[in-house]
Amino acid sequence: MPTATVSLPKYCDILVIGAGAAGLFASTWAGRAARAAGRPISILAVDGAKKLGAKILVAGGGRCNVTHWRVTEADYAGGTPPAIRKVLGRFTVDDTVQFFRACGVEFKREDTGKLFPTTDSARTVLDALVAAATRAGATLEHPARVEAIERAGTGFLVATSVGPIEAGRVILCTGGKSLPKSGSDGAGFAIATSLGHSLTAPIVPALVPLVVPGEHWIRGLSGLTLRAEMVLLAPTGKRLRSFTGSTLCTHTGLSGPAVLDVSRHWLVERERDRGVRLAINWLPGTSADAVDKLLQGAASRGPLAVLREHLPERLVRQLCELAGAAVAGDVPRDVRRRLVQCVTGLELDIVGDRGFTVAEATAGGVPLAEVRLETMESRVCPGLFFAGEVLDVDGRIGGFNFQWAWASGYVAGSAAAAGRGDSQTS
Repeated sequence: MPTATVSLPKYCDILVIGAGAAGLFASTWAGRAARAAGRPISILAVDGAKKLGAKILVAGGGRCNVTHWRVTEADYAGGTPPAIRKVLGRFTVDDTVQFFRACGVEFKREDTGKLFPTTDSARTVLDALVAAATRAGATLEHPARVEAIERAGTGFLVATSVGPIEAGRVILCTGGKSLPKSGSDGAGFAIATSLGHSLTAPIVPALVPLVVPGEHWIRGLSGLTLRAEMVLLAPTGKRLRSFTGSTLCTHTGLSGPAVLDVSRHWLVERERDRGVRLAINWLPGTSADAVDKLLQGAASRGPLAVLREHLPERLVRQLCELAGAAVAGDVPRDVRRRLVQCVTGLELDIVGDRGFTVAEATAGGVPLAEVRLETMESRVCPGLFFAGEVLDVDGRIGGFNFQWAWASGYVAGSAAAAGRGDSQTS
């Protein structure tokens, strides 16, 4: 039913659908570009959520990891590296820092390279974005959920939960399907396809914890955290991807940066080939031969005494049990080899993931091939622009998805306001 506090105009020049990170940024730069060109236009950003910026507020444990000190196309998956590089180059990390600094937000760089606001509060970031969009002349309305959209002459007729509105141009910033309670429940994908776009396949959770069987021994180590390497293997045993970083054993399986980073690759590859496998090296950077020599060199002490100098004792006991190795005394050669494999290349029994309700991002979306990279305008539907996670681009953990939102939002907002249309090439 219509919400009394929300009243939409009959028409706006630019309608931004979704007022999250990408949407607020696109609104800001659309307003700034219009003013710089001396072309007053009306910009309206609508969002279906009761509270704006839910994903911003929970990002980085409530501190909001705004970006990373060094961002390249290699930090992303989905669209092709050259295409991603082209968009990222339009609005760099330095540009991001300067933008927020002008808004009164300073950053600090942590050892991981992540940039956080010095306040350690995501609210600082959200307030700055809302204020910037408002100062630029954009009107923000919520909750106002877009239910359908169709072409109407050279513009669009949009049906929302609070009534219809006509728009000259539309910027789609709805996000993907991750954290649906925040509003990114996949509705943007339906809007894109209704206007003629396709979607990549598969569309799966990204940056999501992985699940092991109910009685798996890893569940018994819940709370244990250590640095490990996650390795994605082809059916032939070839290493396809690897990520090293903090790894957390949980009551459902595995989480932590290394696991989150590998998750989208595991899920996508499993959709294509059920024979792919996921393995873990509990001692990243240490080869099987090195561990074998370590065990041989201190055979009299036993594997527990040797390995607990490098790994948590609880984990060592589980690995010994898995390999059938006694924790003390000499270990037969074949058992020792099994133990070495458990330490440096243990194949994991992954039965699923925690799903979109927990995932921090979405893998898949509108293909970049259907978008003009210089403007982020649709090649299929002139006047429609894209920014953020609705596109087939997802970054690893560390602020990379936010940087994509800033870069694509900047390009889309600036181009939409300038009226740069389907004559542009990319």
